[in-house]
Amino acid sequence: MLTKKTIAGIVIGAFVVSLGSFFMIQSIISNANVVNDTVDIGKPDLFQFEARTHFHEFLNVTGNSFHVILTTPSNGLQVNQDFQKNISFDWYSLADGKHFINVTNTGNSTLHVTGTLEAVQDPIIFATHLIVISSGILLIGFSAAFSVRKPRGF
Repeated sequence: MLTKKTIAGIVIGAFVVSLGSFFMIQSIISNANVVNDTVDIGKPDLFQFEARTHFHEFLNVTGNSFHVILTTPSNGLQVNQDFQKNISFDWYSLADGKHFINVTNTGNSTLHVTGTLEAVQDPIIFATHLIVISSGILLIGFSAAFSVRKPRGF
């Protein structure tokens, strides 16, 4: 016979395991970061991320005037110049490494930066999801053990 504390522990543990599993699967599946930023006058918008070979990157900047610095690893896309009105960058990463994008608003109106940047997920995030799942399993185990044999003092 299960006690109320055991049932509550199992339900909470199952919730924690399912939540951790959901976010772990979501972080594995989606490595694309959707960008939709607005940049005020005189302010920069910075992006730094790690990408692997053949990852597809897209960035569109719309505004009065702006300066773009874009560096990719190896012999990839390298940009350091001023633009006006609208510019679109669409490239594939040629090598594994860090991408750096700096869009500075030099005009007299706000900028709109949109795009999709595929990046490698940080392994610490994956480990965090595993810790959450493990703690849920431990919670279920301890709750089930309380119904089998109650420890002294409970």
